[in-house]
Amino acid sequence: MDQKLISGTVDMMILEVAVDGPTYGYAVTQAVLQRSEGKLELKEGSLYPALHRLERSKLLTSEWREVDGRRRKYYRLTPAGKKTLQARKQDWLEFSQAVGRVLGENYGLT
Repeated sequence: MDQKLISGTVDMMILEVAVDGPTYGYAVTQAVLQRSEGKLELKEGSLYPALHRLERSKLLTSEWREVDGRRRKYYRLTPAGKKTLQARKQDWLEFSQAVGRVLGENYGLT
């Protein structure tokens, strides 16, 4: 599968989870797992590079917090992140609709 598509999808999911407010790595993985009904599991090897990439791109900001005696790095969506998320969601919708048209009206139904 195309790595850019996978990477862009992971980034989009992280940004979507961050819309709900500041979050940290493990919480992101759990939100994605829950929202996908157990179908999508973000592994550390893709999650943390994506979080750092999004932060470098100024789509997320971060801060360290101490919670129950543990330090966690919390990520917050920036205004640029919100704008980017909306654009990526629109691109994803157009892409998935186009693929659906190619596969036919009953694709994915069993």
